[in-house]
Amino acid sequence: MESFEDILYEKNEGIATITINRPKVLNAFRVLTVDETIEAFMDAWRDRTIGVVVLTGAGDRAFCVGGDQSVRGEGGYRGKPARSDIGVDVIDLQTAIRDIPKPVIAAVNGYAIGGGHVLHVLCDLTIASEKARFGQVGPRVGSVDPGFGTAYLARLVGEKKAREIWYLCEQYSAEEALAMGLVNKVVAPERLMEEAYAWARKLLAMSPTALKIAKASFNADTEALRGTAAMGMMSLGLYYGTDEAMEGRNAFVERRPPQFSKFRR
Repeated sequence: MESFEDILYEKNEGIATITINRPKVLNAFRVLTVDETIEAFMDAWRDRTIGVVVLTGAGDRAFCVGGDQSVRGEGGYRGKPARSDIGVDVIDLQTAIRDIPKPVIAAVNGYAIGGGHVLHVLCDLTIASEKARFGQVGPRVGSVDPGFGTAYLARLVGEKKAREIWYLCEQYSAEEALAMGLVNKVVAPERLMEEAYAWARKLLAMSPTALKIAKASFNADTEALRGTAAMGMMSLGLYYGTDEAMEGRNAFVERRPPQFSKFRR
């Protein structure tokens, strides 16, 4: 199995497990993290012995808290050149989760915040630890997910709740997430992976072609969001080059409240 720097990847008895492995930064992703995760998804897609993918985060504190703001500069994330205008190919990762013709289970062990929250939203199923916390932070840090992360979220929890999640940037408990239809099941922390694998084994007992067709059918209803997301990421690339967006990023890194009022003039 190929060795990765930012993720762990293993395959066992038909199940591929992808673990974002940056626990010191709450599994925030950088360019390399996204690239490696995409590569793992593509391998799981090609491998005909794999029927289910489980996505999780290392440690007990976080699933993923989105983009690593320490490597975000003016115009986007720093690192090797990316196809995306924001400097990190996160839309390609979102597409991989959505398009792989196999069920993807998110095992959320802690914080699923920002871009990390979007990743679990796009997974087919989500099993959450009782300690899991969910939410968005984009408007607080000078960012947003102008595609699947906003419009698709509304399909899951309704327009009013989705707008609340994005506009107020508050956090929600696992039980609150369950009540709003954001996750499928909540279990004790020590049972999280056991339950995720139990669901994966149930899926492995199903017809793979039927599951593939079902997933494509579910996706078809929201396929127009792909174009919205592409256009939105282009806009986000322009936004990242503004003083307003950098104020959000800088305030986060400097651990101070952002001063956005001047940008309303």
